[in-house]
Amino acid sequence: MKHRSLEIIRDEHSSLAAMLQSMRLMVDRGPQNDPRNFFDVLRAMLFYIDEFPERLHHPKETELLFPRVAAAAPEVGMAIARLDRDHEYTEKAVRDIQHLLLAWELLGESRRQRFIDAFHRYVNLYLEHMRLEEQEVLPAAERHLSEADWRELDAEFEKNCDPLTGKYKPDPVYEKLFTRIVRDAPAPIGLGGG
Repeated sequence: MKHRSLEIIRDEHSSLAAMLQSMRLMVDRGPQNDPRNFFDVLRAMLFYIDEFPERLHHPKETELLFPRVAAAAPEVGMAIARLDRDHEYTEKAVRDIQHLLLAWELLGESRRQRFIDAFHRYVNLYLEHMRLEEQEVLPAAERHLSEADWRELDAEFEKNCDPLTGKYKPDPVYEKLFTRIVRDAPAPIGLGGG
């Protein structure tokens, strides 16, 4: 049976992975001849990650999904503990990376490598985090959670779905942010050259 919350989680992971890959492409290429757009787009993308995955997606996993899975499938308890630690880390790390990006932009090349190193650590951890969740925790959830669990989870996960998946209209508050990212970021998330 299909569970809406799992579809939403996987769609949001896919969207976030595309965002991270686009950012990695941008960072690896550097500002080139358009530093203003480079820093503006990266800031917008990092702000999106802070606003959506960190503040909306992760809390639903940590508060609603993971406790149910841990209770029903104790064999994935260590994976869930790691994912919860990752959520704590990435929430702070995205803000630290925003600060490092600003330092590079305002203070120059002497701050570039510090940003790049922290950014790459962050992206690698995030991609591994989503892989672990999708390969261990979500299959355990599918095997062990009850229909009552799924009804509650589906209702909660449907409350705020990520518009960057291409399936949902953005909240008007975020419309300008999403439009900017899609217009200016490089593929696979956007239409711009970055």
